[in-house]
Amino acid sequence: MNNILYKGNKLNNFRELVNLYKTIYKNLTAFEYKETPSSTEHIKISYSQFSKDIEDLGAIILDKKFKRVALIGNNKYEWFVSYLAITTAGATVVPLDKSLPDNEIISLIERSQADAVIFSEKYTDAINICKSNNSKLIDICMDDLPDLINQGQEIDHSKYDSLEIDNKAMSIMLFTSGTTAISKAVMISQYGICMNLYSLSRMIKITTKDKFLSFLPLHHTFESTTTFLFGTSCGITVVLCDGLKYIQQNLVEYKITGFVCVPLMLELMYKKMLKSIEKQGKTKLVNFLRVVFRHSPMWMKRIVFKSIINGLGGKLKTVIVGGASMAKDALQGYNDFGFDVHQGYGLTETGPVLIAESIRYKKPGSIGVEMPGVIAKIDNPDKDGIGEIIAKTPCIMLGYYENENATNEAIDKDGWFHTGDLAYKDKQGYYFITGRKKDMIVLKNGKKIFPEELEFLINKLPYVAESMVFGKEDDSKNDRNSDIILVSKIVYNKDELKKYVDINSEEACKDFILKEVKEKINKQMPAYKYIRDIIVTDIPLIKTTTQKIKRQEEMKIINKK
Repeated sequence: MNNILYKGNKLNNFRELVNLYKTIYKNLTAFEYKETPSSTEHIKISYSQFSKDIEDLGAIILDKKFKRVALIGNNKYEWFVSYLAITTAGATVVPLDKSLPDNEIISLIERSQADAVIFSEKYTDAINICKSNNSKLIDICMDDLPDLINQGQEIDHSKYDSLEIDNKAMSIMLFTSGTTAISKAVMISQYGICMNLYSLSRMIKITTKDKFLSFLPLHHTFESTTTFLFGTSCGITVVLCDGLKYIQQNLVEYKITGFVCVPLMLELMYKKMLKSIEKQGKTKLVNFLRVVFRHSPMWMKRIVFKSIINGLGGKLKTVIVGGASMAKDALQGYNDFGFDVHQGYGLTETGPVLIAESIRYKKPGSIGVEMPGVIAKIDNPDKDGIGEIIAKTPCIMLGYYENENATNEAIDKDGWFHTGDLAYKDKQGYYFITGRKKDMIVLKNGKKIFPEELEFLINKLPYVAESMVFGKEDDSKNDRNSDIILVSKIVYNKDELKKYVDINSEEACKDFILKEVKEKINKQMPAYKYIRDIIVTDIPLIKTTTQKIKRQEEMKIINKK
């Protein structure tokens, strides 16, 4: 399959990316935002100013001889400057999840062996603890970056300007989901990211006329690579969202042409569209028009459904979605209305995008085709053609930091990266995800959860013999789409539990343990990892001869009740 649609823009490192800012895009607007949601003034920063700020801060970072810099904060201009200043100065950037509790932030900074950290003010307490543990750690609050950038203007840039970037050395360290004990540090090179940008530019068309709204967390490789690095490599304007509750308002206010998101958000937007159409009494008419114009050109659909498009600002056209599978009816709906929705598939370890849709290559239910430059296949397919997706591409990680065993498990001796995801590939080359090879739980917002990390903490409770965490569909909220909630089946030790509660009452046992879980487990976790419900029993879980829980067998029992 010839999946190359456009010429593309090939870069080798982030220095070359910044050079685009300074030359081709210098007079264009790189960023647009407001100080507060209620502000009327739009702050606009040109690519020329952006590149200058990167170089001035980069000169400071090089002068201070930082080798590894952690970066944590909200999506704001200073985050973008910091990321490229660090990497173009030859140091490694360590983007951290801003939603993590302090104990995890502290641990990850220590595990990364960062010698400096750039952070938003709200993380001051965590950073102070890091400094007490490591007196050599340099802390830089994002609020102080303008002064630091000004200092960078005063120092000699010759050393920074002449620095040669090792394109294939670790330049980005990204932690996978999981507790501090389980999460792995992924080592990514600038060349690997740039090759992913090149693949994207050969398959998806965005231009200097585009305005993309940025609201997904920038620490996540999907947002940082696709909106930030890919978008700016094409000269778009990145608009900083005022907050999740302002997305609709921002789409209209800024005349947004595109954004990157997870399926849950698009599905919720689609549900609101249908409700609005129903309130207007136009459901039958709209459904009729959808069928009539389904195979019409995009421009014609956008004329027919102009009122729907105007509700989202009138300019929205391109949406790139990834992180989890999306409902087929919502995908079909957006296509019918004249929106160009591209699904993408990949992992942190793969740059991230391996497989994607384009305006030409789409099929309902599929995640698309291999990106240009990617070789993928189904490994050991069963009788139905289902097997694990494995891939080779220059975008693959260098490995897991200080974890050779995990690296060797992920990348085999022939260089194939094993994704852990099960799928099949049809005769036309389209991939269809069928499930997870392992037991990772994926929420509809794309967040990934490893049951083992929660089970480890639950099992530490004195009256718990063993436990199993799983995801359960929750459609109890009528005003939104269903999502996955976390539930744990907990086997209690009678002799221990009777010290705390009447074990003859199952309800009392459940209430007590659930309260304990909420107070002692959930408070250590970000909200998306909260255990929302439990099942209690004194009957041991079904296991293999090697004492591994037979999760599928347990789920059969749970689903019968």
